[in-house]
Amino acid sequence: MSAERRSSGGPHSIEELRAHIPTGNAGPILREITTALTRLIDTGEPTTIDLGALPFSAGDEKALDAALGTGEVHATVKALGDSHVAETGIAGVWRVDHFDEKGETLSRFVEIAFVPDILKSQPADAQDGLARLEADLAARDGT
Repeated sequence: MSAERRSSGGPHSIEELRAHIPTGNAGPILREITTALTRLIDTGEPTTIDLGALPFSAGDEKALDAALGTGEVHATVKALGDSHVAETGIAGVWRVDHFDEKGETLSRFVEIAFVPDILKSQPADAQDGLARLEADLAARDGT
């Protein structure tokens, strides 16, 4: 029986298998998150960790996700592809993953913040919203 036939959707080559083996980088990232969360609590300063900029395997990502757990808040932002924002089981620590229109991963981040930047309204967007609301109210009032 071939490896592909035995497989249940798992890696089919040595390269794919190696990509799932942890490199040991989840531990240092967890320590960095701890430092960043302390800084957030003490000063309000957020931190973003770019997982794509690190030697970080699927095995490391699995270990990181297991350590952080799953929180209660999940959001999808639809702009030039989907961005998935998920609170981890650690308040103030978020996973933010960006995908292109085809669903391919563009970037993966851990954001240590009270609210991730991608979920905050930008001042220009709020101004546009105010203008639309005022126009709608004016039309309703007949002015």
